[in-house]
Amino acid sequence: MHIPDGFLSAKTFSVFYGISIVAVGIALKNLKNNIEEKQVPLFGVVSAFIFAAQMLNFPVAGGTSGHFMGGVLAAILLGPFSGLVIMTTVLIIQCLVFQDGGITALGANVFNMGIIGAIGGYYIYNLLIKIFGRIASVFIASWTSIIFASAFCAFQLSISGIVPFKVSLIAMASVHALIGIGEGIITVMVIGFLTKIRPDLLELKKI
Repeated sequence: MHIPDGFLSAKTFSVFYGISIVAVGIALKNLKNNIEEKQVPLFGVVSAFIFAAQMLNFPVAGGTSGHFMGGVLAAILLGPFSGLVIMTTVLIIQCLVFQDGGITALGANVFNMGIIGAIGGYYIYNLLIKIFGRIASVFIASWTSIIFASAFCAFQLSISGIVPFKVSLIAMASVHALIGIGEGIITVMVIGFLTKIRPDLLELKKI
């Protein structure tokens, strides 16, 4: 889902850079005013886990592969703004150090995986938890966050003139529907494990 350089038109990547910069700026201001000392170590641990997990690819179908995104996990543990900042940090490092995702497309990638993936996934989780309980809601929110993020990626490619939206949406959604299953399973495993050994981490103030 990391969009490389050369795939987005200047108008498209400029718009999404602007949206992402504003969103991350709001998130950083919120964190500065509200973060507690006991949350700082978890912030670092979650960032490192997501970075490492994204480096591991698993086969999906037709020779394609997918990897863990982690937006919902970060947001559930620390809150939606924290989730956005964590995803942005990971994406910047991947872009600048590992050339995974283009510099021009960084704003779009942050929008897809940070704003839609982390913040959007968090609010889906919050809507579902009272109905389905924690574990089912974690899985559904994780899966949905992948689908929504891939749909926005398809939209960005289509308005850049790369491929028609219907074609890109079908291609992206079909593959990421399978990737989302892996996302859901990994997130459920981590949240389930923490529920048993460190339930207090799930009760931290969400930022």
